[in-house]
Amino acid sequence: MSSPVPSIEFFQGVAEELSSVSLRRHKNTGIRNVLMIFESLNALEKFNSFTKGSAQNISLIDSEGEILVTPNSLKIIFGGDEGDELKQVKCEFEIESDSHWERFIRFMDRYAEANGMEFGTK
Repeated sequence: MSSPVPSIEFFQGVAEELSSVSLRRHKNTGIRNVLMIFESLNALEKFNSFTKGSAQNISLIDSEGEILVTPNSLKIIFGGDEGDELKQVKCEFEIESDSHWERFIRFMDRYAEANGMEFGTK
């Protein structure tokens, strides 16, 4: 049996394409912050609205299994002449535990490799 292709899902079975990710660590608390940016959302195209079956968690799926994260912030930015064109989605969440952080980094490494992206930490 082959390993699943790493994916990010707002809705079960609807994979999204990550445009960029920013990783930060709070100097005082040590809490890590992840900001994922999407230029488009298949979930919006498929369901036409986050009000229909919206999920509270985002699934990060790879060969190790599924990581469920609850965003602290989800900003949907629209533009265009009518103001109805999706420009960007910013999804932000925190990771406090070192073991959860290490698991997230392994997911990001697999996701980057599977999607022709570069992922590195400073």
